[in-house]
This record gives sequence, structure tokens and C-alpha cells, in this order.
Amino acid sequence: MKIGELSEKSHYPAKTIRYYEDIGLLDRPTRDVNGYRNYDNSALQQLQFIRNSQAAGLKLKEIIQILDIRKEGQIPCKHVRQLLSRRLEEVTSRLDELQKAKEDLERLMAYADSFDQMSCDEELVCTILNRIK
Repeated sequence: MKIGELSEKSHYPAKTIRYYEDIGLLDRPTRDVNGYRNYDNSALQQLQFIRNSQAAGLKLKEIIQILDIRKEGQIPCKHVRQLLSRRLEEVTSRLDELQKAKEDLERLMAYADSFDQMSCDEELVCTILNRIK
């Protein structure tokens, strides 16, 4: 299949497909005599793997590592588990940060809702935001 068909089937822009080839994420296809790329169904499977990996939060560099392990004839499951574990820790940490930010904003909103604008400190840009600590 040509790059346009692969793009349509995979929902990746042709530019992204070419980029993935350039960085070694997608196997280079055979070329027709006129120089057009000619992909087989494995390219579609590779692009689905990339999409699934990205949905799990993996970076392109990490996906390449997984593919390299497989190309060396090894099973990448242990490495994938380590990557997913690290990603889970990052997400958990980020959720903690977001929860704290939410609580801070809720406190600021409660203060803002009860704040009398007439008592605003003229030496501060905003008395409400000055409450952030």
C-alpha cells in the first residue's frame, strides 16, 4: 500500500509516518521502481503498536528501545514493565501535585468569594493572589 493509504488506515499523517521511518521507529518500506514507498500490513501493525505505546504514556525513545530489544531476538516484557512502572510513578506524583493545586485553588476561591473588594490592600497588585503561599 502507498503512504496515503497507510495514512488513512492508521490515522497518522504521512509526514508522521515518514518521520517515524527516519528515526527508526517504523521499518523502511520497499520502494517501487518509481521511488514510491510500498508498505505491507506489518507497517499498519507497527503503527498500532506505536499508538498503544503512546497511549500508555511511553515516549518515542522508549518505544524504540522496546523495538530494539525485540529485533535482538529478546522478549521485551521485563523492560516494558519497568517503563510502565516508572510511568505509573510519574502519573501518581503528578496526580498528587494536581490534588494539592486543586485544594489550593479551592481555598483561594473560598477566600475570593468572601473577600470584600473595598478592603483591598492598595500596595498589593491583588490581595486575593497574595494569599498564595
